[in-house]
Amino acid sequence: MRISLIITTYNWRTALELCLHSVLKQTQPPCEIVVADDGSRPDTAELVRHVRLSTNIPIIHSWQEDKGFRLARSRNKAIAKANGEYIILVDGDIMLEPHFIADHGDFSQHGYFVQGTRVLLGKDLSARILRTGQLRIPLLLTGVENKKNCLRSVWLARLFSFRCQNLSGIKTCNFAFWKKDAISINGFNEEFVGWGREDSEFTARLLNFGIKRQNVKFQALGYHLYHPMNTRDRLPWNDAILKKTIDEKLKWCHKGLDQYLL
Repeated sequence: MRISLIITTYNWRTALELCLHSVLKQTQPPCEIVVADDGSRPDTAELVRHVRLSTNIPIIHSWQEDKGFRLARSRNKAIAKANGEYIILVDGDIMLEPHFIADHGDFSQHGYFVQGTRVLLGKDLSARILRTGQLRIPLLLTGVENKKNCLRSVWLARLFSFRCQNLSGIKTCNFAFWKKDAISINGFNEEFVGWGREDSEFTARLLNFGIKRQNVKFQALGYHLYHPMNTRDRLPWNDAILKKTIDEKLKWCHKGLDQYLL
């Protein structure tokens, strides 16, 4: 199975560099990396070029002009460029545990999308990691909000991972799906501009289409660096779009992935 890793980013080169280096340390690398860049400055492109020289993994830089928070559009363009049949989405402020790609591959199954586990790193610990460039597992005993998520265990994962049919806890900063399923629902809804709910609405349409949810616990760990919360100015509008999708059981969005597919 060919797995494409899509990394979203916007003007945080230091975090993206840590994310990319964690990808290069994977026990099972992805077939490619697609950096979904929502309009970053040229230093991000310079970083991608530099990392590209240090690995045999193909790296695609999918950039769009900075016209505000347009994550849905950025992800759609990256999905269209992806060559793998299976896609893992992470944010550029996520560092991957060394078995991350392999763990997602183990839980992949047709008819399902996967919600992975997020470890929330505190402000001081995140600052230390950004300063030193080092993520040392023992340090996670302090400066972590949800300490149990630091533990990777195949046995516990088999015991506590579960399936469900709701939107609770959806976070596409660590999320995987089949590309064909994204195409079937026309990807992310580009009516979403500004932070919030585009991930839940994408998931709602997957569920409406009949794709089931697999939650992974104690495997597929992503370490999330602290950052201030984005502005929520557009949240009421985005909430209304999500509500319509849920109430009308929509499976398709009219402004989505199809405009970038050949």
